Amino acid sequence: MSYVSSTIGRVLDDINRSYFLPAIQRPYVWQPEQIVALFDSLLKGYPISSFLFWEIRPERRADWEIYKFIENFRHGDTHNEMAEPDGRDVKLVLDGQQRLTSLLIGLRGTYSVRARYGRRHNPDAWSRQRLYLDLLKDPAVDDEVSDDEDLGITYGLRFFETEPKSDARHHWFKIGRILDCIGDDAFDRLRDEVVDALPDTSTKAQGRIVEKTLDRLYRMVWKDGVIAYYTEKDQSYDRVLDIFIRANDGGTKLSKSDLLLSMITAQWQGVSARQEIYGFVDHLNEGLGVKNRLDKDFVMKSCLVLCDLDQRYKVANFTISNLARIEASWTRIKASLEATLRLVNRFGIDGETLTSLNALLPIAYYLHGVGGGSLDGTTPFEAANARHIHRWLLGSLLNGVFGGSSDRTIGAARAILQEALKDGRDFPHRDLVQGLASRGRAIAFDDNNIEGVLDVGYGKRTCFLALSLLYDTQAWGSTPHHVDHIIPRSLADRKALMAQNLSEPLIQRILDNVNRLGNLELLLARENLEKSNLPFDQWLRTRDGTFLERHLIPRDPALWQVGALPEFVAAREELIRQRLRGLDLDPAGIVPPAPVAMTGSAAGN
Repeated sequence: MSYVSSTIGRVLDDINRSYFLPAIQRPYVWQPEQIVALFDSLLKGYPISSFLFWEIRPERRADWEIYKFIENFRHGDTHNEMAEPDGRDVKLVLDGQQRLTSLLIGLRGTYSVRARYGRRHNPDAWSRQRLYLDLLKDPAVDDEVSDDEDLGITYGLRFFETEPKSDARHHWFKIGRILDCIGDDAFDRLRDEVVDALPDTSTKAQGRIVEKTLDRLYRMVWKDGVIAYYTEKDQSYDRVLDIFIRANDGGTKLSKSDLLLSMITAQWQGVSARQEIYGFVDHLNEGLGVKNRLDKDFVMKSCLVLCDLDQRYKVANFTISNLARIEASWTRIKASLEATLRLVNRFGIDGETLTSLNALLPIAYYLHGVGGGSLDGTTPFEAANARHIHRWLLGSLLNGVFGGSSDRTIGAARAILQEALKDGRDFPHRDLVQGLASRGRAIAFDDNNIEGVLDVGYGKRTCFLALSLLYDTQAWGSTPHHVDHIIPRSLADRKALMAQNLSEPLIQRILDNVNRLGNLELLLARENLEKSNLPFDQWLRTRDGTFLERHLIPRDPALWQVGALPEFVAAREELIRQRLRGLDLDPAGIVPPAPVAMTGSAAGN
């Protein structure tokens, strides 16, 4: 294997002319400080590792989707622009994308960063910056404290939105100007221009630093063969994929979705798989009115599950025949996944509260089997199945049914759904609960797992899921709701409790209980703001007569005082236990026990 060396200047001239990116490559992810570190290493004469290219023969150019390098990067962007290969000598970069893109941005492009707390879609929140070099900074002298010390940065490299002003201590130079020096004469003119622009107060020593740093930059870009690369010319796709995986194994791990996207791109006809899947993931995450957190891997695994293929997320399962099957079903797959997300979003479950993406797969498979639709109507079929899916999903998420290695669980759930859909169209929640329970995956609530739900306290990711089990509604996503402390937290503050002359043991018990599930409820956002830190008995006078029953709150007014918070939580948690035991998730179909009557006087309105 022989390597060839080239200069940065010559390679940059060929980027987006001959050098492109394959669909298999990940998006650009480097931060500005990483770019600075790269240029600092180059100015010091350090090696920056080798590069790996793949030369595509002209007759094979149309077989692959190719993408341009990003020249003007905006932090957080994940998409490269497609390139047309016609009439080009195409070399795809298999290893070195991050470094080459960083060189391109630093010398020719820009890096846009968003202001803290700025909105992504607000143009004014973005700062478009270029890389500058302080020619007066002596890399051999640590003469000032710098944020870059931990990185070992000694050259004066920084990104600026506008050209910084030079003074007696700093002389800023936009390093992209060195690209105009395609020969020694051009560089001599530039060097003379820069030196002549130094202040009259500059010393000869400072002039030598400027000349030395500028000369080092010129040699780094146009003289030194710092780009050492090997070009693979074999046209075997399997060989190149293997090379790519091994070449990238030492850096950011190659995800299966990156590899599979390249395989799909090569097989699908008439559609860009990469753009389709990236665009669809963006749509599910940003285009449904709430924020979801799906990724390419979930969409690709969904393709296997919904097409009745081996659900294991392995490259071997994406054969040519399987890819053709997925392509033929792609429109229906998208509809089923979108219907699934719209349904669970209507349950109030989004990227913040969805603790397992795999728990969505049985729902997506069911909706796929019955022809899609998000069950958002009011027919008996839609209402009943939405309710069953809601409770089944909450049970699955709270009990971690699809946690860890869940391929077998997914396969078992799909087999149950396949059998049920042969004879009906209802979501087989009982069959799923019973079938998965027989495999050690408990969804229903009994004395073995109810206490785990009660231990879900305020601030935990599953808190909303646990609380939503206590109500009959599913439409949490239609109106904003807040998790509310029934006995306000402000009244259970240590200082407030000490002011009531309560004993230290009682204060500690109150503090231990204030954030427990037994002291939490779901309220409309505006109601929660209205309630604020009012004592509960005062707030209750403004509510309707069904409030206590609806929120499973003990009726004894003596328990509504902050001093009785431990007893209040204990009484309410018993009511919650009864609620969970009575949910329609019992695999044996046992009639739930009758609720225990609540004691105490009813609250007045």
